[in-house]
Amino acid sequence: MPWPDVITGAYGGLVTEHSRRVDVVFAPGTVAHCGTTEELLGRALDARGLTGALIFAADTADFERAVQSAASRGEFVVVPGAGAVFAAPACGAIRVDLAECEADRSDGTRVHIRGRGLDGLRFAVDSWYHHRFHAGTMFRYGDHPDQRAELRIPDGAGPFPVAVLVHGGYWRPRWEFDLMDGLAVDLTARGYVTWNVEYRRSAENRWAAMASDVADAVQAAGTVPEADPGRVVILGHSAGGQLALRAAADAVSDGAAVRPALAVSLAGVLNLRLADERRLGEGAVADAVGSHWVDDRAIYARSSPIQRLPLGVPQLVACAVGDEPDLLEMSRQYYDAAAATPDDVAAIEGPGDHFAVIDPGSDIWRSVVEAVDSRLRPRTASTPPVAGRRPRDHAAGPRSARPSSSP
Repeated sequence: MPWPDVITGAYGGLVTEHSRRVDVVFAPGTVAHCGTTEELLGRALDARGLTGALIFAADTADFERAVQSAASRGEFVVVPGAGAVFAAPACGAIRVDLAECEADRSDGTRVHIRGRGLDGLRFAVDSWYHHRFHAGTMFRYGDHPDQRAELRIPDGAGPFPVAVLVHGGYWRPRWEFDLMDGLAVDLTARGYVTWNVEYRRSAENRWAAMASDVADAVQAAGTVPEADPGRVVILGHSAGGQLALRAAADAVSDGAAVRPALAVSLAGVLNLRLADERRLGEGAVADAVGSHWVDDRAIYARSSPIQRLPLGVPQLVACAVGDEPDLLEMSRQYYDAAAATPDDVAAIEGPGDHFAVIDPGSDIWRSVVEAVDSRLRPRTASTPPVAGRRPRDHAAGPRSARPSSSP
């Protein structure tokens, strides 16, 4: 049975002990110390109120039997080994490779978490949890396997405001849109259509490809039947903050059909020259752009949000005070520069580290979502999530996108 073209909505069964069990299957030799792996997974499972079965296969035949057994209970986590060929069963699998390797976009592999070391298992548990109880529908907005986005539709009658989510990770391929799952679930429960975007980072001209993909994804989000294209907010975290604010500026300058009503930087890399000169992320900017600022000032000027001011779109700049000092300084510098232009801009700071701004349970995220609500949902601002509310199944999707043939 092939993996279905459309991955439909939320888990609809009763929440039982069985429904909260995560099977994690390891091929022989994939971890260096089983005890450390068990400790890490135990903490990750406890944090989500889950139980788990960890199977460390002794040989290839044992691994194949363990995979078949896990598949009988639904989606599971598998660690087959970097570079190994793995045919995921129809129920779906979250593939984890601890080392860097090429992305596995084969049918059945819903997400491939790679190059994040042993901590990748924690991300896998989070992904399993979000999709077990708050699954969305995957759509393609282009022909490349990475040109995809996950759609969630809230309960009730639309049209709804739309939240386009752009993940960070210093523009490197090992970080994917699973980073934004928590925000997608939270915003959908608050009454937003959410469109969690993946984009190309392995293309030959990847800097231009990333900008083009995010721009195309914004336009596709505005065509969701339940969406209000006049109430689109684009939120980008870290490197995604640069992509989000550039996309907003480009939508205005290009006269795009869908223009964000609000652009939100969540600890964004908003000054590319500064980030390049200080080699943030071990030289991540030059790696992604393909050149340093001194060698190609024109592309930096087109790409750096601070050099695109005024954007012509209202903006919200958020950063936790415990974040990297360079990113905090950059957010403050950007806010001061934007406030000196005709743009409508606000700033939010609060406790936490780099990931506090994408943690639905953090104080700073609550402040961010209240500010977003006040602009896009003024009559229902600060409406808290409804307990037990799940995103609605949605198979039609945006008119300009199509169902994904692989998850």
